[in-house]
Amino acid sequence: MEATERRRAAADRMRAAEGAVARLKEELAGRGVTLPSLRVDPVSSAGNEPTPLIDLGRCNIDTALRLCEVLAEKESGHDG
Repeated sequence: MEATERRRAAADRMRAAEGAVARLKEELAGRGVTLPSLRVDPVSSAGNEPTPLIDLGRCNIDTALRLCEVLAEKESGHDG
C-alpha cells in the first residue's frame, strides 16, 4: 500500500471513530445518559497508521446507575 493510500485509510478510520463517538453520544443523550469523557482515544489515534479506540471515560455514580437502568430497559424490551 502506498503512502497516499495509507493516509487515506488512516483518515477513514479516524472519521469512522469520530462518527461512532458522535452516534454514541446522541443515543445515550436520548436516553438521559451523558458520559462526559467519551471521546476518541488520542494515544490509539497517534502515528502514521492509527487504530483508533473509543474511550468511554469516567463517570459519576449517578451516571453509572442511569446507564445500568437504560441497559436493563433495553434487555427487558422496554426501551421506549
